[in-house]
Order: sequence, then C-alpha cells, then structure tokens
Amino acid sequence: MRVIHEMKFVGRLASGADEWSCPACGRRVTLRRLPEPELTVLDPGDETAVHVGVIEPDARAAAAADKYGLGPVQEIPRPPRPAAPAVPDDEDRRWLAEIGIDWDGGAAA
Repeated sequence: MRVIHEMKFVGRLASGADEWSCPACGRRVTLRRLPEPELTVLDPGDETAVHVGVIEPDARAAAAADKYGLGPVQEIPRPPRPAAPAVPDDEDRRWLAEIGIDWDGGAAA
C-alpha cells in the first residue's frame, strides 16, 4: 500500500496556473486547468507517495472520503519519462571530430 500525502493549495500564479505544495515531503507543482491542462513539477518530493488535493473542500467531499476512502492505491499512472538522448554512431563521431567536437572526452574518431 502506498502512502497518501495531501497537497495544499498555495495560490494562483500570474500565468493562471495553480501552485500546490505537500507539507509532508516538500513536493511542489503547478497545475494549469482546462482548456490547456499542464502539470509542472517544481520539486519532486517523495515520488513514491500518492498526492491528492482539494481546492474547495465541502461536506460532499468529506462525505465521499468517509464513505469510499482514498486507498489502498496500487498504481498511479505517470507520464512516460523522456527517452535517453541518442548516442552518435561511428560516422557521426568522425564528423564531430572533423568539426572539433570531442564527444567522449577522449578521441572522437
């Protein structure tokens, strides 16, 4: 079972995005809402924890949490990590050496 951290709403930025912070682990994110949603992680904090937050908690939200709970959460989908940068092949390394770039810190060609 994964640990659940409750994010706290910090404020709305000039860009229109909302800033959130996790008091338990220091995670900080900005979240832009529709029509152009975007999540930017400013500080990852504990990436193994599940982070949740509510802007305007009310009686309905509290009742749903009491009735259904939040977990256990088995797996949270995460965006794919960026692919590793391409490594130049021998032909590219020769060309890099010709133009004075030492790719590996040793002889490029």
